[in-house]
Amino acid sequence: MSARPVALVTAASRGIGAACARELAGAGHDVVLLARSADVETLARELGGTAVRGSVAEAADLERLVNTALERHGRIDGVVVNTGHPAKGELLELPDDAWREGLDLILLSVVRIARLVTPVMERQGGGAIVNISSLWAVEPNLQGPVSSTLRGALANFTKLYADRYARAGIRMNCLLPGFVRTGEVSEALARRIPAGRYAEPAEIARAAAFLLSPAASYITGQSLLADGGLTRSA
Repeated sequence: MSARPVALVTAASRGIGAACARELAGAGHDVVLLARSADVETLARELGGTAVRGSVAEAADLERLVNTALERHGRIDGVVVNTGHPAKGELLELPDDAWREGLDLILLSVVRIARLVTPVMERQGGGAIVNISSLWAVEPNLQGPVSSTLRGALANFTKLYADRYARAGIRMNCLLPGFVRTGEVSEALARRIPAGRYAEPAEIARAAAFLLSPAASYITGQSLLADGGLTRSA
């Protein structure tokens, strides 16, 4: 049994996922990381954690992640479900396969990992899950029809999960980043953001770590925007 809290992070080899892994390790967690890229093994060595090669969209890989954490540490205190982005395209031209792949990636990844870790957290007396979503969950955008649709569904699942498991001391929240500096940056878009810039991955990671922490002990079922003020809905 680990004496330190244990956190799982998916899609952890780069970007927001890697930043979350670093933030949680720095805050004293033992981290168990999942990603398809070999980069996740390098990051795990750097952080003194454990790497599992696999995809967040594959049920068997999520089961290996959870089993590895339990075999290594005997507990799971927090989970960051980071997924990346599904296919983009014209609204009615996206094939059924694109919608099915998005369902596995965005929504079923959370449902599946919740099935696996909830009994563990119930036995422990509590835990927390943070789903990395997108501002498109509350302001859908035709640039990403699959993402916009399914992230809205994820917000509703998160609320239902919170209703069901809050009394067990298990919390689930969504974190909704805006535009994050993980690749090419549009200066024209940056000027439209009230903050005047893209987020750094570490800023999103700090928000995720807060939602997992005891400081957020009374926050569950929520969708927290971290978008520099870009979203217009009140």
